[in-house]
Order: sequence, then structure tokens, then C-alpha cells
Amino acid sequence: MAAVRRAAVIGAGTMGPGIGAVLARVGIETALYDVSAEALERAKGAAELAATVLERLEAAQEDGGSLRFESDLNAALDGVEFVIEAVPEKLELKHEVFRQFEAAVSPETILASNTSGIPITNIQTVCKHPERVVGMHWSNPPHLIPMIEVIPGERTGQGAVDATNELVRRVGYHPVQEKEVPGFVENRILYAILRECLDLVDRGIVSPEGLDLNVRWGIGYKLAVIGPMELLDMAGLDIYNAVGSYLNKDLSTSGEVSATIRKKIEQGRLGMKTGGGIYDYTPEQIEELRAQRAAKLVAVRKALEA
Repeated sequence: MAAVRRAAVIGAGTMGPGIGAVLARVGIETALYDVSAEALERAKGAAELAATVLERLEAAQEDGGSLRFESDLNAALDGVEFVIEAVPEKLELKHEVFRQFEAAVSPETILASNTSGIPITNIQTVCKHPERVVGMHWSNPPHLIPMIEVIPGERTGQGAVDATNELVRRVGYHPVQEKEVPGFVENRILYAILRECLDLVDRGIVSPEGLDLNVRWGIGYKLAVIGPMELLDMAGLDIYNAVGSYLNKDLSTSGEVSATIRKKIEQGRLGMKTGGGIYDYTPEQIEELRAQRAAKLVAVRKALEA
């Protein structure tokens, strides 16, 4: 497949604006579509912010790219060679939009899903050309985290996988090709960590503030530089075996969602989006935190890429 020149991102929510900004920066004419005019309006500011961050990162760049905002799906899909679906995580909705994609694009157009866990094989079932459907899971925020999971379904062709890996490398990111598993690799690891964290908070072993400090400096700081498999070699496999032989038995294996989380949801406390979740936030604090975290992620990425 020739280098992608035109692409569409379908869904202007949390991920869409950042994905669109990344594609536009490497010379791709990109359309960002959403059914909601309000979401598109918000996306303009989010995309501008993402473009500013990419500039600060001195990210990969090519001439000729652009990002436009579309409320007409057919207009967004006109002449595209690559589609990235980023609609809410409902299989029925994804089936609906993939049917619409196939009615509007050529049989050669790659159809990628940014689903964070729905099996690609399940999404493919409604497609006439399932061989060109592939998982392309960006990590949030997509303009800052330079790793993308590439997941073929049972009927995905190698051509679609190769084209997706090539696009990931073109934007200066690292493709991680995986076999299909619920949640994919990144979220499985993340949710295993979160389950243990929440279990410790639920049982009163540590406060949320203490937990965050512990993980940020005791684990996260280290894992940003040394991957888990590398860490095992550094610590010694015999040490891991000795500690794991008794500690693994005591770790949470609950299949239920944390009581702390369920209680917060019942109270209408969903996190930053409602002004409070585990912690409380004012609108000013939210804006300040987002700016601080973006700046820190930029600094960390530059350090890791040095």
C-alpha cells in the first residue's frame, strides 16, 4: 500500500482531536468527524492544544498535512485511504459505523478501530471485507504517548497489519503487534495494577494520596525507564521467584469492581468530568492539572527519547 495521503478519524471525543493532530503533522489530509456539533466545536480547541504540544516535542513532521472538522460522514470519508474509528465503546455502535464506512470507501481502504478492548474479530463480523479491519489502539493522550497497539482479528489480512505498522512508524511512534486478547496488553496490565491499588485503598492499608505517591515514585518512575521484563533481569529471577512464591497468593484476584469506585459512582462522583471522584477539583484546578501533566509528559518523553 502506498503512503497514506488522506485519512479520517471518526469520533471527536477524548482521543479523536489528538489523533487527528498527529496525522495532520506528518503530511496527511485528515478529516475529524462527529455527529455532535458541540463535540466538534470542543475538538477544535483540543486539536490546537495537541498541535502545540507536538511542536514542543519537535515531533515527526511532513508538509501537506491538514485537519478539518466534518459533520457529514460521507464528506469526511471522501477519498480516504485510512479510517480510524474512535466512537464510544459499544459494539452495536461500532457495527453501525463500520457498515457505513464500507458503503462510502473503496475496498482497499484500511478500517482501523481505536477500541480499548472489544475484540477486533467481533467488529469484523459485519464487514464485507473483514481482511482490511484492524485494531489500532492509541494510548491516551494520543499526541503524547508514542506507542500504539496493532491487533489483527481472526480475518485481518497481513496487508492491513503492515499498512498500520507503517503508519505508526511514520508518525514517529512504536507499533506493538499483539495477538487478540480481551482488553489487549496495555489495558490488561493497567487494570491488574488498578485492581491491586484499589484493593489496598478499600482495605484501609493506605490512603489514596499515599498510594499515588508510592506508585508514582516507587514503580512508575522506574518502569518509565526499565520495562517489566528488563526489571526482572535487573532484580534477579531468583529474587522474583522467592518473593512471588508467597506474595502472589496474597494479591487481589477479585472479579468485582472496587467498592470504593462503585460508591463514588452512586454519589455521582465520576472524576474530573464532574468536579470530583477520588479527589475534588475546581474548574481552575482541572485546567492547571492538565497543563502541568502535559508539560511533565513532554519532559519525560524528551528524556526517554534522548
